[in-house]
Order: sequence, then C-alpha cells, then structure tokens
Amino acid sequence: MNKVMVIGIAGGTGSGKTTITRKLIQAFGPDVSVINHDNYYKAHHNMPYEERAKLNYDHPNAFDTDLLVEAIKELKRGNSVTCPVYDYTIHDRSNETITIKPARVIIVEGILIFENRELCEQMDIKIYVDADADVRILRRIVRDVRDRGRSLDSVINQYLNTVKPMHEQFVEPSKRNADIIVPQGGHNKVALEMVMERVRAHLERNEEDHG
Repeated sequence: MNKVMVIGIAGGTGSGKTTITRKLIQAFGPDVSVINHDNYYKAHHNMPYEERAKLNYDHPNAFDTDLLVEAIKELKRGNSVTCPVYDYTIHDRSNETITIKPARVIIVEGILIFENRELCEQMDIKIYVDADADVRILRRIVRDVRDRGRSLDSVINQYLNTVKPMHEQFVEPSKRNADIIVPQGGHNKVALEMVMERVRAHLERNEEDHG
C-alpha cells in the first residue's frame, strides 16, 4: 500500500481551494504538506516588467508542470523538495525557495492541476471546489488589490482578458477529472467532513501498519 496520500484541490480563482486546504492543515497538522502549482509558474527574469504583466498566467503553458510532477514523486519517495517561490507583485519567480518536507498526506493546490493527465495520475483524491463566478471575481479583486499590490483596473482587465476565457477553456472542463465536486467552496461542511474522514482513515491505517 502506498503510504502517502496525494490530494488534489482544484477550482477556479477565488473558489475556496485555500479554505479547504487550511481546514485540512488545522485538522491534521504535521501529517500534511502542501505544494502549490502557482509556485511553479515559469521564470521570466530576462523580460521587462511591462512585458511580464501582459503574459497569460491562466494558460497551462504558463506553468512548469513537469517540475511539479517530479517534486510530488520525490515527496512520495520520502524526500524533501526545494520548491520555487513566485512573487505576484513582480510577475516573476523570486530568488527565494522553500523546502517542502515529505508527509503522509500531500495536498496539491491550483486552478489547472486537473488539466494535466500526468499530474492527475499522481493523485489519490481529486477535489474540485465550485463557486459562482460573481463570488469568485469579487474574492479575486479583494485578494489582488489588498494582498498583491494590484490596481483595481489591472485586476478587472486581467480577469476579462485571460482569467475568464481560460477558466471556460481549461479550468471548468477539467472538472470532469475530479472525484468529488464541492459546491459553495470551503463552507460546505458535509463535503469537508467526508474528505476529512478519508484522510483520517488513511492515517489510522498507516498507524496500524506501523503498529
């Protein structure tokens, strides 16, 4: 039996993915490690800021997904991985890295993680977090203006030019690859409890194997 459970949490921007991830961390703490697809945006160090700002960050090609797949395989083998860190304020990878330690439960989070077949194959449970488009855009505006130093105009332009069309082309269709679809995002207590039950059973089974 594979001792590591990999949970994929996907869904559109502002759908509530991070809320579910946070609740799983609160419940299972040291048994959980999180790896974000967002940190695997390709680096564009040689491109001026103005050009980087115009790139389509919602297309699958914006990510170095192969590197993420390799990282998950390493974590499954019980090895730590060095993960790049993406800086949203400059639209580029920063010079920092973070170390992600192996754990019995690995959460992979991102809008496009179910779009890639090889990435899907690494996951034991695939959860798609669903939320209405108007709720998602409002959450994104608040997050990007408050936390990422963006102007309101830039957030709205990005949403209309790339986020919305890419959501319709790639994110929404990837929902069919999910095992569980969670409406109302992280506030769906019934769905969350079901996922927690699966994780609990996995951890208890591991305890018994070691015992």
